[in-house]
Amino acid sequence: MHELSIVETLIEQVQQEVERAGHHGRVLRLDLTIGRLSGACCDSIRFAFELLAPDTPLADAELHITEPKATCRCQDCRAVVEIDQFPVGCPRCGSRAILIDGGRELLLQSIEIED
Repeated sequence: MHELSIVETLIEQVQQEVERAGHHGRVLRLDLTIGRLSGACCDSIRFAFELLAPDTPLADAELHITEPKATCRCQDCRAVVEIDQFPVGCPRCGSRAILIDGGRELLLQSIEIED
């Protein structure tokens, strides 16, 4: 489960950002964006966070995850279709001349800290 290493890195990144900003309060909330094509399972991220956050400044933090979908744009039929997995071809016409937009994000968007 690579989500454990993702969450370990996330916790380290948050701690570094909080220290760099000169804050010493608890972290109250984290906002993440995890695209549906990122390869990370949001439920596993939540589980790993519950497992790893205790005994850190993030122990009581709320984890909010936004899961943007990706779109497949066909260069032949011009269809734009939301997708949840990588397609082999256009879902409408089957053409392999497709472009994938979005859905691969794995970003820490914001950190809310206790004053």
